Amino acid sequence: MKTAPGKEFPPEQAVSLRTARRLEWTTLAYMTSVVIGMYFVMGTSQAMKTVWVEDLLSFIPPTVFLVATNIASWEPTEQFPYGFHRVTSIAFLCGAITLLTLGLWLLGDAALKLVEGRRPTIGGVTIFQQTFWLGWLMIAALLYSAIPSAILGHYKKPLAYSMHDKILFVDAKMNRADWLSASAAIVGILGIGGGYWWADSVAAGFVSFEIVHDGYQNVKQAVFDLMNEKPKAVDHSENEPLPEELTDYLNRLPWVKNAAVRIREEGHVFFGEAFVQVEQGFDDLPEQVEAAIHGCIDLDWRLHDMMIVPVKSLEQEHVRSRD
Repeated sequence: MKTAPGKEFPPEQAVSLRTARRLEWTTLAYMTSVVIGMYFVMGTSQAMKTVWVEDLLSFIPPTVFLVATNIASWEPTEQFPYGFHRVTSIAFLCGAITLLTLGLWLLGDAALKLVEGRRPTIGGVTIFQQTFWLGWLMIAALLYSAIPSAILGHYKKPLAYSMHDKILFVDAKMNRADWLSASAAIVGILGIGGGYWWADSVAAGFVSFEIVHDGYQNVKQAVFDLMNEKPKAVDHSENEPLPEELTDYLNRLPWVKNAAVRIREEGHVFFGEAFVQVEQGFDDLPEQVEAAIHGCIDLDWRLHDMMIVPVKSLEQEHVRSRD
């Protein structure tokens, strides 16, 4: 059985991959220190508990990224002739489902505590014979969890675009949005200190809602990717323009009368198919098709493999006229 090409990234994107992997290992080490520090100062605050769980969730994207990018680079086999690129989409779905599930649980927990009217208290802590309000340590821990994380997210985002990696992009978004969660939790802690007991649960609910929203959006996009939806940009802001670019390229070839293209997303890369109406008078069609395949692949590094099928005619809805 003929297998697809095995190479995952060209040299420029391979450099981005190595940089991204270093950042993800750095993120895992940093988040470990955050989770340990938050655990010892969170007390009975619901907002702190929610942010702590959110920080635990922050382990998922970098872990998934490191595992998926390793597997995706494996060479195709007879059992898996298209390669292992789609493991990235599967990992994306697993992480998104976990995010959504825990977000719903946290949101329900915050709502229950608000309805029951539970009143959290923040006491004092003695360090080196000095007694401090524990809230100040909580706020310091929250700032530590947010500011370096936002910086990491800032560096990951351009790498996600470079590699066409949706897991890394989601991770960058979560990192850069951590300051929102930290800000909400700080408001909740200050609310408790000011006597507004309900501020803690409200802040926890806000953070939980953000987790649920991100989880839902990611689950939806991961499912659509696995269903071979028309590919979108990494940030989902627009449809991927590559099919139109390929169609235009093929329609400019002298031996092509009309062309229709479709592509499917396989993790970082695309697999394409083109159906072309052939002009009369071209006898060296195999050579022309082979050259066109190479020309299509040269248009964009993400086009991993291309198939061109000469046909007698195209259905009317798929015809793109050259006029």
